[in-house]
Amino acid sequence: MSLAISLHLLAAVVWVGGMFFAWMILRPVAGQLLEPPQRLTLWYHVFKRFFPWVWASMAVLLATGLWMLFGVFGGMGGAGSHVHLMLVTGLAMMAIFLHVWFAPFPRLGRALAGEDWPEGGRQLAQIRRLIGINLIIGMITVVVASGGRYL
Repeated sequence: MSLAISLHLLAAVVWVGGMFFAWMILRPVAGQLLEPPQRLTLWYHVFKRFFPWVWASMAVLLATGLWMLFGVFGGMGGAGSHVHLMLVTGLAMMAIFLHVWFAPFPRLGRALAGEDWPEGGRQLAQIRRLIGINLIIGMITVVVASGGRYL
């Protein structure tokens, strides 16, 4: 259990912490200092480096979450409502990320390759909104996880 929960928490910290940094720190600075071509290029390359970590985090979260769900709680029936809520919010976050990965992120790359800055801006805006939603869901999940049965 200690290994599973440690890996689970590390994966969540990487994903949610990365989104927090991107949304709260990098986004305003990039918007203030960079013109659209440089800003879009920066974001595309930031995502190219961050998104593999999100994939790894999702794999670890699913593996360790299911390990604990079935190995510790004996299945959904033995898990508290906070575990059910964590599962739902985690799956929602994964679905949102999968949409980002397969839809606006590749379109952003194509827009950059064609130097279509307005289209790149539209795709980045969509990614930004979805990451903002995921950040809120992720922070709620952290509260649910840390409060657990005390909520």
